Amino acid sequence: MSTQFTSDLSARKGYHHGNLRDALIEAARQLLAERGAQGFTLVDAARRAGVSAAAPYRHFRDKEALLAEVALGGFKDFAERQKGALAGQSDPIAAFRAMGLAYLAFAQEEPGAYAAMFMGQHQGPPPQGMADSGFESLVKALQARIGDPPPRGLDPLKLACQVWALSHGVAMLSASGQLQNGFGVKPQELLLEGVERLVRGALALANNPQ
Repeated sequence: MSTQFTSDLSARKGYHHGNLRDALIEAARQLLAERGAQGFTLVDAARRAGVSAAAPYRHFRDKEALLAEVALGGFKDFAERQKGALAGQSDPIAAFRAMGLAYLAFAQEEPGAYAAMFMGQHQGPPPQGMADSGFESLVKALQARIGDPPPRGLDPLKLACQVWALSHGVAMLSASGQLQNGFGVKPQELLLEGVERLVRGALALANNPQ
């Protein structure tokens, strides 16, 4: 019995137990990782979940609604990982290094969710209304470790955006293989060095304004 057929049977069983919605979200995550957002339809998601083409409409009005749920779940998972990375980190450099590694690991391990989070109307920073998010944790972590109020001339939000932009750029280049194959650069090393320089540079400028 093939793996795909087994997966479909499992999805059907889950559907009968009321898990169709979760099965479709997981199917969309897989398809996003394999084909990208434009590479599949709601019918493809239904087929992957092992249900009829009409079944998804019981939970999602269209493909965009399904992708929005994948993105929301991704942001929640991402936020938990960022919080975990921060646990026990009191030094700002160590904290941001840990968060950078957690960011990159999430992008590598959950490519489907990551793609949904940063596409079209679902792109980050995360949707309004969420109690917390990975980006919000980034800002809070910076504020907690550099002091409140922060040093004169240091904007925590701007620095958080810079760290986020660097992390996202490394993650995207790593996913395409351009860093490893094109330049022989290790994504983790590049990200860690970049984050450290950003944070150290911002702190140095704030403490010693020109």
